[in-house]
Amino acid sequence: MLLASAVVVWEWLNEHGRWRPYSPAVSHHIEAVARAGPRAGGSVVLGQADSRLAPYIIDLQSMHQFRQDTGTIRPVRRSYYDPSSAPGKGVVWEWENDSGSWTPYDMDVGITIQRAYEKQHPWVDLSTIGFCYVIDFATMGQINRQTQRKRRVRRRLDMVYPLVSGTLPKSQSWPASPGAAAAPPAPTCACPQCLLVMSVKAAVSAGGLGAATLQPRKAPPAPPAAPKAPAPAPGAKAADGTAAARGSLKVLASQGGRQQAASTPALSSVVSAASPPGPGAGPGAGSGKASRPGMGTLNRSHLQRLAIAQSRVLIASGVPTVPVKNLNGSSPVNPALAGITGILMSAAGLPVCLTRPPKLVLHPPPVSKSEIQSIPGISHTCRKTTKKQAKKGKTPEEVLKKYLQKVRHPPDEDCTICMERLSAPSGYKGPQPAIKPDLVGKLAKCGHIFHLHCLVAMYNNGNKDGSLQCPTCKTIYGVKTGTQPPGKMEYHIIPHALPGHSDCKTIRIIYNIPPGVQGPEHPNPGKSFTARGFPRHCYLPDSEKGRKVLKLLLVAWDRRLIFAIGTSSTTGESDTVIWNEIHHKTEFGSNLTGHGYPDINYLDNVLAELAAQGITEESLAQEKD
Repeated sequence: MLLASAVVVWEWLNEHGRWRPYSPAVSHHIEAVARAGPRAGGSVVLGQADSRLAPYIIDLQSMHQFRQDTGTIRPVRRSYYDPSSAPGKGVVWEWENDSGSWTPYDMDVGITIQRAYEKQHPWVDLSTIGFCYVIDFATMGQINRQTQRKRRVRRRLDMVYPLVSGTLPKSQSWPASPGAAAAPPAPTCACPQCLLVMSVKAAVSAGGLGAATLQPRKAPPAPPAAPKAPAPAPGAKAADGTAAARGSLKVLASQGGRQQAASTPALSSVVSAASPPGPGAGPGAGSGKASRPGMGTLNRSHLQRLAIAQSRVLIASGVPTVPVKNLNGSSPVNPALAGITGILMSAAGLPVCLTRPPKLVLHPPPVSKSEIQSIPGISHTCRKTTKKQAKKGKTPEEVLKKYLQKVRHPPDEDCTICMERLSAPSGYKGPQPAIKPDLVGKLAKCGHIFHLHCLVAMYNNGNKDGSLQCPTCKTIYGVKTGTQPPGKMEYHIIPHALPGHSDCKTIRIIYNIPPGVQGPEHPNPGKSFTARGFPRHCYLPDSEKGRKVLKLLLVAWDRRLIFAIGTSSTTGESDTVIWNEIHHKTEFGSNLTGHGYPDINYLDNVLAELAAQGITEESLAQEKD
């Protein structure tokens, strides 16, 4: 034991052999469960601290992280750092990856960078810790010494990692407190997922008591990084193990959530000759008495039998199925272990049975050029756009005059643009337009009233394309256009049907926009913009309503309303091409992401979105004119 004060950082080992830190919030969550000892159950559900980590749990006894959807197992560790270092101050150093999002440095690298930053060094060479990079603090950039490639870096503040003081264990063992092992295991959290974790562990333990095939292996388990399937023990009978597992799981399936909590104490009565005595165990701990078993004590065949038995019992009892990946054994991880992991990590709070998940189908089967057809009633199969400049010659005042009626006696209410009374002068404080601030006008169609001063300012801050949109009810006056960068839109029929539309073929739309430089109508004129994920393939049913949607999408494309330049809600990248409030279906044969079929309301929804942009059947007549 060491007498010291330190901050605790929980880390996981990636495929490159680097220890990657969990965020401060997640580390606080793991540390809280670790300090609670076996009373907390020994499993950490990471989704409770960060919803993005919902597929993961950590088993503190084996010090491994499990992932539900792939069955991947990774080691974790509990590391200690100086409280005066970066993690002790909540400082996080990050670098910008190729997708435009930010990735934190390994903890030792971040500490080295922060130390140089605090000493006000102009730069720091990371070759001393094994990396061929230089961090330039003047430009906040990372330079590869070999390729000279540059990336942006940033320093941000986050929570401080958990602080510990007093006696610190040399190893990352669990429980964190030596005296905690004697406490009876009872879940501190009553959420359905934690109760399910405890109940399934109890079922595993109960199954191990009833059959010789579920006894722990005498040899230590192989490292999780490269597990090998051991041969079944001589004379073992699969039917006995299956029957024992089925018997214990039948009780669990029949009594539901109430039995889950009640079955938890079974953990403390399992005989495990292979498990070493835990910290703080009594004098008889090494003689085969009660000891907490780990999942590593079950070999591949045992886990398979348990998974199959539970699946059969639960299917028979009508329990909802939850898809779990990796059942085909495509990764080095035992398929049965992936299944057990799926059970432990189910957020439904109910027993689950293992099924193969539906596959993501983004694209249709290959289509030859001879099978592609043009769309009846629509000329050509491709349309391009260029930068269209706003019409010149008309001042904002002249544009607004077409849509407004003067109001001589303003009502006693607020202007919803400046929030000042309409009877008082406009409260707009920006560049002053050449119009009196106390004039008031009413929009002809919707009847909403504003200061003319405010409307002119709003128009000048927009696209200045000769159109106006009421800020209160969004009624559009004139023809609204957008700021979509130049690109190409292709459209044709392919001989495959979409799910839910088996009675017709499919319209495929292909958008292609290259990266470029922003124009005066964009957020950052003169700055380059990126175009990720192009060409983008989208799909419509080749029905009457599907063709109607396509015709209106062509109008939206010509008016530059399909895309815009902004910040991606998916990656957080700025100055990139993004969708512009008109939803498209980019998934051909499935609907796992919500952007596919079947979706009985999609065509009606997209027609409403187009109408909100001022594109209706009347727009088709306007385009012909």
